[in-house]
Order: sequence, then structure tokens, then C-alpha cells
Amino acid sequence: MPGQRKRKQRRLRETDRRSLPEGPGRWETLLSTEDHAEFRTFVHRMYAQGLATDPNLVRLDQFCGRLQHPTTYRVSVFVPAPA
Repeated sequence: MPGQRKRKQRRLRETDRRSLPEGPGRWETLLSTEDHAEFRTFVHRMYAQGLATDPNLVRLDQFCGRLQHPTTYRVSVFVPAPA
């Protein structure tokens, strides 16, 4: 269908813009591992303890591995800059 790629890209950009945290700050890495079970356990424990109250302030990344680099999982939290 003509123009579908443009619409999809625009929709993805709008979604990314809505989910960005407000104001200046930085992403702080809490966990970086190659073990998926450890990653999943950490995320479940983090949500159970109430450390992740706003899902827009937590970033869960999966870096796909290839032959030389294994798949890596990372949990980051947005830390706002002090006022």
C-alpha cells in the first residue's frame, strides 16, 4: 500500500515522543547481563518492591547478539537533574 511506511514511521515517532520523560536528566543503568533469567527476575523484583512506579521512567533494552557478541539485557532508570 503506498505511503504505509511513512505513516508507520510517523506513528512510531509520536509514540517515542509521548513516552520520553520530562525535563533534563540522564539514564542510569541498574543491571546489565547476558542471562535472560537474571534479567527477568530483576525486573519482577523491581516492580514487586515498588521501585518502578512510573513505566515511562524505566527502560528495558535487549541488544541482539550475533556470532561474536552475545545477547545483552539492560535495565535503566531515568534520573532527573537536580533543580
